[in-house]
Amino acid sequence: MPRAVLLLSGGLDSTTLLAYAVNERFTVHAMTFRYGQRHAVEIEAARRIAALYGVRDHVIVDVDLRTFGGSALTSDVAVPKDRANQIGIPITYVPARNTIFLSFALAWAEVLEAGDIFIGVNALDYSGYPDCRDDTLKALQVTLNLGMEQRFVLDTPLMWIDKAQTFALANDIGGDRLMRIVLEHTHSCYMGDRTHRHDWGYGCGTCPACELRSQGWLRYSGKLRNA
Repeated sequence: MPRAVLLLSGGLDSTTLLAYAVNERFTVHAMTFRYGQRHAVEIEAARRIAALYGVRDHVIVDVDLRTFGGSALTSDVAVPKDRANQIGIPITYVPARNTIFLSFALAWAEVLEAGDIFIGVNALDYSGYPDCRDDTLKALQVTLNLGMEQRFVLDTPLMWIDKAQTFALANDIGGDRLMRIVLEHTHSCYMGDRTHRHDWGYGCGTCPACELRSQGWLRYSGKLRNA
């Protein structure tokens, strides 16, 4: 079985991505980052998900992006509550985060002799982050390969699907078991709220991440009811 490094944040996208990679017969080595984010809830979610899926290795890397600031996720800047009215790049964007994370993943992949690196970005239903764009990831793949002796592929199977389709993909891949993991164990809420349980999982229900996830769930569950 080919080896792959997978960036596991503990959210819906990366958990569905993990299930996808396992389903594609990859031996997955998961990497999670403690980067100075507002809370450790997503790190604990990633631990649980990695254990439930029995990944070969799960490493948690410390890299303190609070040093640079520039994001509500790594500072005391208030997280906005209305995603629809945001103009430009959101304050929840962490500068160069995906580029930094992929550099670490590349280093581990080189050691493991893994040819694939999975990252759960998408360009359709995303939060306005420039490092989630397809062009960005394609350019990064070229850059990474220019400096290496072996070829690496950045796998982005969620790139062109929205949150509703991601829920559907999780159900297609893992059925009820994976859907229970997604709803009970994954975490997307920027505020780290695990006290409020909704149909779509746990979260404050008002931050941009919760809004995106709840709208995706409504579209997904609506299609199920109408089927």
